[in-house]
Order: sequence, then C-alpha cells, then structure tokens
Amino acid sequence: MDSYEVAIIPGDGIGVEVVDAAFPVVEAAAADAGFEVEPTRFDWGTEYYLDHGEMMPDDGLDRLREFDSIFLGAVGHPEVPDHVTLHGLLLPIRKGLDQYVCKRPNVLFEGIESPLQGYGAGDIDFVVYRENTEGEYASVGGREHRGFEHETAVQSALFTRRGTERIVRAAFEAAAEREGHLTSITKSNAQAHSMVFWDDIVAEVSEEFPSVDVERLLVDAAAMDLIRRPQEFDVVVASNLFGDILTDIGAQITGSMGLAPSGNVHPGDAHPSMFEPVHGSAPDIVGDGVANPLATVLSWSMLFEDLGETAAGDALWSAVVDQLAEESAPRTPDIGGTAGTEDVVADLRTRL
Repeated sequence: MDSYEVAIIPGDGIGVEVVDAAFPVVEAAAADAGFEVEPTRFDWGTEYYLDHGEMMPDDGLDRLREFDSIFLGAVGHPEVPDHVTLHGLLLPIRKGLDQYVCKRPNVLFEGIESPLQGYGAGDIDFVVYRENTEGEYASVGGREHRGFEHETAVQSALFTRRGTERIVRAAFEAAAEREGHLTSITKSNAQAHSMVFWDDIVAEVSEEFPSVDVERLLVDAAAMDLIRRPQEFDVVVASNLFGDILTDIGAQITGSMGLAPSGNVHPGDAHPSMFEPVHGSAPDIVGDGVANPLATVLSWSMLFEDLGETAAGDALWSAVVDQLAEESAPRTPDIGGTAGTEDVVADLRTRL
C-alpha cells in the first residue's frame, strides 16, 4: 500500500481540536482509496514560543522539507502579538518552501445560508489565487529613532517579475480549466509602480490564454462587487495583501469561516505544500467542543488532490457536501446548529 509522510502542526487553540478530531476521517478516506497517511506531529506555535522564545526551532524548515505534505491547524494566542506568530511560523514556511500559490476556494454549499439575500447553493463559486511569498508581506523595511518624536517606520512591498508572472500564470491556467473568466485585482490608480507593473504582466500572460476573459478591478471596487455580484466571479488573482483581505469576504458570504479551506501550494515536487483551515485559533471557544471541523476536512481534501489522490479528496469533499445538504445532520453553532465537533466528525465518517 502506498503511503505519504505528512507533517502535522496542530498549532494553537481550536487548531489542535479540529486537527485531532478530523484525522480519523482523513485516515478512513485514505484507507478506502488504498493508501496510508503517516503523520509526524510538531507541537510548534505560540505555546512553543512561550516556552522557547521562538515559534519553531532553527532547523524547522529543514525538517519540513523531508515530508510529502504539511497540514497546519491554526496559530494565535492572546498573549502573543499576531506579527510574532505570522513572521515566526507561517511566513517562514510559505517563503522557505516557495509556496507561492495561496489557493482559497469560496463555495456556497447546499444547506448553508449566505448573509447575502437571493443566493442559493452553487450560486457563489469562485477561487482566489493569492501571491504568497512576496508583495506587501515581504520583510522589507524597519523602524528607526524608537522612543523619539521623529520615530519612523518604513514598510515596502516587493514585486518581482518572476513572482508576479508565476502566480498570474497559475491563475490563468485555473481559469482555462474552469469557466474561462479571470479577475485581476490591483490598486493601480494609486500604486502607480507595483500595481501598474502587475497590470502589465497580466496583459502579457493573457496573450497565452486567448480563451480566458480578463476583468480588471481596483481592490475597493472588488470588495464592493464581491457583495454586490459574487456570482460573476470565477478565478480571482491578487497580491498577498489584497488576496488576504478579499478571501475573508469570500468566506463570510459563503456562510462561515468554519467552511473555508486553503492551500499554500508549491507547484511541482521541489518542496512540500501546506494546507490549513483559515478560521484562526478562536481562543474564545477553546475547550467548548464546538469548533467547526469542516474547513479542516476540506483542507485535507485539497491536500489529497495535490498529492494526486483524487478519489480520497473527492470522498472527503463529497462527505462534507452531503452532510451540509441534509437538514437533520449535525452542525456546529457557527452554521446554525447545536452539535459538537465530535458529533459532526462521527457523522462524516458514515458518509465516506
């Protein structure tokens, strides 16, 4: 039987809860498809930081490189600033393993009510391709003259031709396989260097994909249009910051952050990709047993798809779809139910 070595970083808060609860379902789907998942757990995150002064050990990236894939739960702690968790764990992994595609599907499932009136199952179905290793999240800048009235902070965005071109091309490839519509998000009216540069590259790459219709939106207009006409979006490509913000809108209009999966993808075999639910560590409900595990299961589905195990990936995705479509099925409070995490997982197991 084939097997895959997967590094699992449960992280903090409900990340630990949903990762542990969902794994038996993941194992079952793999077994049904004829392969095994060999997990190695790394207890890195803010608890590790509070004990060791760092989010992961110095050799963390070297250790992760040896795996076929990586799964992350969530990171965040009330006593640790968010920039520490981001720059201490998430960004080093994304950059160090060249996971330059952040892929985030946004789907309104049957049985889930959107906060937007008039939309039913399948009416909202788009995917965001977010640049994941540079842009506004590049660590370029610093602070000078701390403690003085003239204290200064500089934060610079970094856009390279290679980095921009490859995320744009990945988005075009996805659009060509989906509905043939690509929306590129910039702020090129105000950011006349980096965003015009982005626009130019989109225009260049578009010549390779004549069947794909290209729409260009400023990010403020895109934020409005995701509310006003979400059904018209198919594939969205955006910079690190803009993609980060817009995907949270996408999660909300499709029902809940608890249904939002994501992948930090390195196309090819040089480095492992990393998959994670995007809901955060939610310290306010830790220990209550009500965290929604569905984004975790959907993220595992994406992980299996990335490994080429489409049968297992489809089985997990279909199990979630079937459960949400059944009115009497258990569901967690964030999507209108009263069930606990374990109840939802137990029901999913019967749907594989």
